[in-house]
Amino acid sequence: MSATDLKQIYWRSRRGMLEIEAKLIPFIRDYFDDLSVEEQKVYEQMLDLEDWEIFDWLQGREIPKDPLMRQVIEKIIACKSTL
Repeated sequence: MSATDLKQIYWRSRRGMLEIEAKLIPFIRDYFDDLSVEEQKVYEQMLDLEDWEIFDWLQGREIPKDPLMRQVIEKIIACKSTL
């Protein structure tokens, strides 16, 4: 993945809800490169979703139906990095 692509994903990870951004930005900064190519694609697909849906997943209120998306969400939740 090029530096330009990564910057675009970083800026797309900036969200309207601080609670989401506080999880996504540290994750993209510290762990995104460790994801498989398939997981990176799923992460990008997740960014097309509404904030409330991502928030519900990150809070454990809902669980993604897609197993790969669920795996990525679990990795984001497990991320201990901070802004």
